[in-house]
Amino acid sequence: MTVDPENNDVVVARDDAIYYYGVHGRGPSYAYEGAKKLISVHKDYVLLVSPQSSSLTRSTPLRSFGGGVADHLLDTSTFTILNTDLKFIAHSEALSSQVEAVFSAWDDIFILTLDGKLFRYHEKTFQQKLDILYQRNFYVLAINLAQKAGVDPIQQNVIFRKYGDELYQKGDYDTAMQQYLRAIDNTEPSQIIRKFLDNQRIRNLIEYLEELHDHHKATSDHTTLLLNCYAKLKDVAKLEAFIKSPDDLKFDLDTAIIMCRQGGYSDQAAYLARKYDEHQLVVDILVEDLKKYAEALAYIWRLEPSHAYKSLTKYAIVLLEHCPKDAMQLFIDYYTGNFRPKKDAVVLQEAPVSQGGFGSMGLSAVQNLAALLPLPYMSTNVNQTPSLASDRKTTVRQEQIIETATTDERVEYETPKPRTAFSAFVDHPDEFVIFLEACISSEDLQDAEKSDLYTTLFEMYLHISIGKPDEEKREWEAKARDLVESKDIPIDTSNVFLLSDLSNFRDGTVLVKEQQGLRFDIFRSYTSANDTAGAIKALRKYGPEEPQLYQAALAYFTSSPTILLEAGSEVDAVLKKIDDDGLMAPLQVVQTLSNNAVATMGLVKQYLSATIEREQSEIASNRRLIASFRTDTLAKEREVEELKTQPATFSGTRCSTCGMALDLPTVHFLCKHSFHQRCLNVGGVEVEGEEAECPICAPGNATVRAIRRAQEESAGRHELFLDALGRSGDRFGTVSEWFGRGVMSVPAAVE
Repeated sequence: MTVDPENNDVVVARDDAIYYYGVHGRGPSYAYEGAKKLISVHKDYVLLVSPQSSSLTRSTPLRSFGGGVADHLLDTSTFTILNTDLKFIAHSEALSSQVEAVFSAWDDIFILTLDGKLFRYHEKTFQQKLDILYQRNFYVLAINLAQKAGVDPIQQNVIFRKYGDELYQKGDYDTAMQQYLRAIDNTEPSQIIRKFLDNQRIRNLIEYLEELHDHHKATSDHTTLLLNCYAKLKDVAKLEAFIKSPDDLKFDLDTAIIMCRQGGYSDQAAYLARKYDEHQLVVDILVEDLKKYAEALAYIWRLEPSHAYKSLTKYAIVLLEHCPKDAMQLFIDYYTGNFRPKKDAVVLQEAPVSQGGFGSMGLSAVQNLAALLPLPYMSTNVNQTPSLASDRKTTVRQEQIIETATTDERVEYETPKPRTAFSAFVDHPDEFVIFLEACISSEDLQDAEKSDLYTTLFEMYLHISIGKPDEEKREWEAKARDLVESKDIPIDTSNVFLLSDLSNFRDGTVLVKEQQGLRFDIFRSYTSANDTAGAIKALRKYGPEEPQLYQAALAYFTSSPTILLEAGSEVDAVLKKIDDDGLMAPLQVVQTLSNNAVATMGLVKQYLSATIEREQSEIASNRRLIASFRTDTLAKEREVEELKTQPATFSGTRCSTCGMALDLPTVHFLCKHSFHQRCLNVGGVEVEGEEAECPICAPGNATVRAIRRAQEESAGRHELFLDALGRSGDRFGTVSEWFGRGVMSVPAAVE
């Protein structure tokens, strides 16, 4: 027996085992059979000296406890060093003589034999111990030794990795993987992954990759490989457990989402994207992979305006194709500044259960979306709706998602220009019209955008009318016409004209031409299209302001028998208007009608007859007037001659001013008016020294002189004559009038 200096335990060596005794009684015991002569303790080792059996010359240094009892004891001895904690024989040696004493000094072990020899034993370094254990494949013992020695984890991991390599060589892959997992902190993952790329070891590979992610040592390549392994095994449960782990993100998010999408696990990819607020990816997956368009639209409606706008513009065409009404409403709300992110709450409702089981209830898009992934702004509070006591039917609690957004909530965001949404409505004209009308009616519409919106709306009205039945076509064209006719509508007339012409919308071109005063062009557009009814309508509307239209109308009406038949009595009305207003000379009318063989003599017989009668009557009247003028002229000439050559007889007996009987002195004028001289003086007329003038005829004579003087002055202003000639409808009459004014007379020679 001996005492352990480390803990003061008594160590007793018996033939069957080694026993420890402490202050609390018997401690652990370690079986080691054989006779013992001496025992000592050095550090963690128990030193034993035993008689040597004659049948054994040297024992196996690292054999286990409980070796066979020596058959025969020799005079020689066996020296053994045991590590009782780790249960291995550190050293065993046969000595040629018996041992007298065993003691420790200077960290070494000394043995004194009876023949006077002193043996010193020095402990190997820790690395030498490990090398020996490696050589003999005692990896478990090496691990225990390292842990007992308290070496750093890095060195322990080296042992684990070596042990794993040994097990892998033996084909024990599961146990080898356990050792690799213990050494994962400072092992290059690629070295281990290469060993388990075979399909038969894929589960071990999954285990290692999962551990890499748990230790946050995985790269994007490791994530890709792990997800590929899940996909190869079709292990959805493990895949969901991996991506839905409650811990912090331990893998590359983008790689995980990409691999899930490529592997066909779109639901899991959408969950990942939603969990980490990758809203654009969520919408991408819902639209491109899952083809859940209604759910994608519902998700967009629950995003912040900036995120919603990106997704909406990216998938506008697809959403309008599959969810036209809801997508159109989302466009209207966003582009008119009324977008409000929808919020949801979970409510438990009690639904009655029929005898035949639950009825098949169509879930809404929001319900489907909530079942797939958590919605933005979803309340976690669960409100229970109390059931009525009078309801005796069997009920079951069902979760329902309800919207909790209020209309008075205002979200500030920059409203985009409506033009950015135009391309999305290419194949959806009806929804586009509703969108444009909503934008126009918006209070926040900028003046710079009005022209664009109104022009596009006008174009859409015309586009939709094409190919529609007559009644519907008239309705859409009426909308377009009302839009153009409205006041304060900022539509460029050139755009209206171009769009109307491309769509064969004649009313639009007519309105533009009318606004620009191109009335003759309006009439010509009807005649070029052989639209007789339109031409008649334009003639009646614009004819009073554009007299030349009647000339063009006469030529058009007589251009073909069909048009002449369609015009009917309108030809007579045109001829009457031309005749009444003198728009054309009869010869011009005849020349116009003689351009083709359409107009017959019967058509113009009445017109020509009336014209000839009128002109004959006018000629007769003019002749009578000429004869009258000639008679008057001759009478005046005779009267002047008589006044110049014949004496005048004055027979007046009363004054033309006071009416009293004439008395001397009396003044007589050749105009046969007689006056008292005093009456002329009272009238302010001075007769002495100058030629007197009859007061009664003086105003008329002054007027004649003024007219004559004006004629003489205007005779030299030829520009007035030319202007009057240009504005005159009867140029021959104008020339005659100015000839009478003396414009063409030769100035008198100055003597």
